[in-house]
Amino acid sequence: MSRLLFWIALAVLVVAAIRSKLRQAVKRHQQPPDPQPVQPPGRAQGAAGQAARARAEAVANAETMLCCAHCGVYYPASENVAAAGRDYCSAAHAQLAPL
Repeated sequence: MSRLLFWIALAVLVVAAIRSKLRQAVKRHQQPPDPQPVQPPGRAQGAAGQAARARAEAVANAETMLCCAHCGVYYPASENVAAAGRDYCSAAHAQLAPL
């Protein structure tokens, strides 16, 4: 008899936990996102602001990638070898026929 009561109690706890998680998910889905406070420029914005600035700087410094006409590998535009109107990753591939 005690085993039966144990399994019934366990089932009730599992069902209650699942319902609680579902209720939290519905609440989270229905809440509008919190507006982020706008800080004046020049003030420290914390880790999130620093990460955003680092991403913006990385995008600004990113180099264009080109695709080799022979092997199809992408490489930085600064390493480009142009021949016959096509872009190649190396002088050796520029001498070979494009695939």
